[in-house]
Amino acid sequence: MDIVDDWQRAHAELLRIAKERLALDRDEGRWLLVAQRMGVHRRLGFASFVEYVERILGYSPKTTGDKLRVAAALEDLPELAASSLSWSALRELTRVATPVTEKEWIAATAGRSVRGIERMVSGRRPGDRPSDPAGPRRHVLRYEVSAETLATVREAMMKLRRDTDAPIDDDAALLLMARAVLGGPADAGRASYQIALTVCERCRQGTQRGKGEAIPVEPAVVAMAECDAQRVAGGRATQGVPPAARREVMIRDGGRCAVPGCVHATYLDLHHVDPRAEGGTHDPAKMLMLCGAHHRLHHHGRLIVEGDAHVGFTFRHADGSTYGRVASAQQADDAARVFGALRKLGFKEREVRRAIEQVRAHVGEGVEAWIRAALGALPAGGVAPARA
Repeated sequence: MDIVDDWQRAHAELLRIAKERLALDRDEGRWLLVAQRMGVHRRLGFASFVEYVERILGYSPKTTGDKLRVAAALEDLPELAASSLSWSALRELTRVATPVTEKEWIAATAGRSVRGIERMVSGRRPGDRPSDPAGPRRHVLRYEVSAETLATVREAMMKLRRDTDAPIDDDAALLLMARAVLGGPADAGRASYQIALTVCERCRQGTQRGKGEAIPVEPAVVAMAECDAQRVAGGRATQGVPPAARREVMIRDGGRCAVPGCVHATYLDLHHVDPRAEGGTHDPAKMLMLCGAHHRLHHHGRLIVEGDAHVGFTFRHADGSTYGRVASAQQADDAARVFGALRKLGFKEREVRRAIEQVRAHVGEGVEAWIRAALGALPAGGVAPARA
């Protein structure tokens, strides 16, 4: 093969790869969107979808966000979805194109480089045409959140508006909120934030007030609060964990979430490896700092935290595999669902975790098989309501 053939083949191969990559990028975006909507990361015990994608595909949070946004936009933009434009070009055009204007944008950007398309799109909003003047760019924040998050955000927004002399819009309120969060907690000896959570002593159902409305929260939220909460009685609030013990754990864990790879370092929760309601104490060696996401995953049964500060803490997914490397996605999901079902029946947390570990190697797939096997491994006798 001579030199001419070499460069021609190189060019041909690059064209082939580009075509294949376009198809793969679109397919990947579609499946990323499906995985996010189905909450695959929660089923496997990851703190966030971003962390899941970073560990599985190696993408940065920004790359993941761009891929999800483009995939969602293409669902409503048939002309762009059917075009042969590169993924980078689609990333820019989906910022402004709508079903009404997408043909105009395709025509106006034909033959342009990605950098040229970026310059055309900059400063324009969804619905703008290529001929419209560019203005200052604004962004849309859209989240799907739990009841706990909804109630807390509502209360935070109301407090910001009450504490501000002049009326403020959502943009200003969110900016103030973000700056307050980045400032971090002032005292490492006390819980990083306060919410009003009411728990029924009989049924253990918890509710949180948000904008004057009592919003029911899931059992895991109640369990999280009992790890690191202040209790109100007779109009006075008392800190459950001694401030000195909390400061000791915070310093030992470096002021961040103790889960390997987690970088969260503000508004952390103190977690008891031995549940307080089941005899656990405030021994600093049996406590560690967890971010809200990992704390919730633990109380959902999707993250297993064991050990102590002397021998070292261990972190595993619900299938028993080391954190960050899920061996069986199906087993992880089954085990977590069984954990939740048995906890709702009133079995204690440590009893349920112990039973799941005992039957893990002997049970096949399917939640019903797991429950039958786990029930056989649980202590005999009646089921008393557990306090988390």
